[in-house]
This record gives sequence, structure tokens and C-alpha cells, in this order.
Amino acid sequence: MADVQTPAALEITDLVKRYPTGTEALKGVSLEIGAGEFFGLLGPNGAGKSTLIHCTTGLASPTSGGIRVFGHDAIDNYSDARLAVGLAPQDLNLDHFLTLEETLDFHGGYFGMRKKDRRERTAELLEAFSLSGKRHDRTRTLSGGMKRRLILARALMHRPRLLILDEPTAGVDVELRLELWHYVQRINAEGTTILLTTHYLEEAEQLCDRIAFINGGELVASGSSAELAARYGVAGLEDAYLELVGRKELSRGLVA
Repeated sequence: MADVQTPAALEITDLVKRYPTGTEALKGVSLEIGAGEFFGLLGPNGAGKSTLIHCTTGLASPTSGGIRVFGHDAIDNYSDARLAVGLAPQDLNLDHFLTLEETLDFHGGYFGMRKKDRRERTAELLEAFSLSGKRHDRTRTLSGGMKRRLILARALMHRPRLLILDEPTAGVDVELRLELWHYVQRINAEGTTILLTTHYLEEAEQLCDRIAFINGGELVASGSSAELAARYGVAGLEDAYLELVGRKELSRGLVA
């Protein structure tokens, strides 16, 4: 019997996104993330990270190119691809009039989960993120850190095979950042593929198997932290990033 190869978690081919203004946010990006990988996407503001995520999750339509999520066409067969993806966006886009319990329950319903499964999954995630005591509170009453936890719980509600984390620890304290690190490492070890964008380079270095640099809408380098450092002839990921953005004079090694 012939072996059936597991499709890539995310396969992006020659992706172009051009806005009506003429701005080309993505210029033929090709990228493949294997099933079970923890993959980091790094780049300066405006490099194209969010546009790539929006195209992958159906929030934006690419101008040309292809996107496949576990073999499903994410452009022409959007519904099947979307079921496999959980997105924790950078913006705290919660409905302020819903309770935490309602937030998760409605999200599960959107993805076709049955009522009993939604109820059990909601309780499980509220417990996992230390939010059980707030289950009946309106989301507007939460602290910034608790909102971050809820957004990650919401992204995981329908048990996605690919979890996209867009700046998941922006603005949170050290304790919560480390808590989230431990949690996402655990679910990755259990088989969930993760795509992470972050401006915290130590976060990418700690968590990611492979990292890609994107700049000016183009993918310019990819590999492990050590491979990227070697490519740029520097000591670590941070100095490789500074080389990428043309700011090597900011290297900590030059700080008196």
C-alpha cells in the first residue's frame, strides 16, 4: 500500500496582495509550514505579516497566488480551510456586551460545535486560562491580560489544527507571557501547528522550530535561529534581525 503523505499545515504559493492604492503588501510570497511545526514570522511594522495572516484566514482576498490549509484551498474552498484554523489577533476584538462564557459558546456555535461539546469545551478552556471565576462577567470588565487569555481561549475553542498567534503577548506582564509560552508549547507538543508573529525576538527564539524574515512584502530568509544567525554572520537572532532591517548599529554588543 502506498504511503499517504500528510499535507502541509499551510502552503502559500506566489502570494500577491495589491491594494487599490497601488501598494503591494505581498510580492510573490511562498511559504510552507509542516504539520506539527512551531513557526515564527518576523519582520518590521508594515512588512506584510498581518496581510499574510488576513489572506490565510479569509479576512482579505489576495490579488493572485495560492493558499492551502491541510490540503484545502483557502481561497476557492474557504469553509473547509477555515474550520482548520484558529486565529488569536493582535487587536482585542471582543464583544463588550457578552460574558466570557457567551464569547466562547457563540464562537463554538459559529464553527458548528454541538451544544454539549460547546459547554464542556468552554468549561475546559476557562479553567485552563484561570478564567472560571469570571465566566459570567462581561468582557469589558476584564484587565488587558485577561482579555489576551480569553482571545487565545476563543481561538482554541473549535480545536483548530493550525493556530495563528498575531502578537499574542503584546502589552502583557512577564508572568502572563511565560504562562502563555508554557500553554502554547504544550498544545504544540500535542500536535497543534502554530504560526507566531511577534516583535519579542526572545519569544521566537524560545518557542519556534523555524523562523522566517519578511520585509517589504517579500520573504527574505528562513531557518532555525542558529541558521539565520550564521546566514547574517552574527551571534544571535536579534543581531540577524537588525541586519535585516539595516539597524546593526543598535546591536547590544555595541552598547557601552
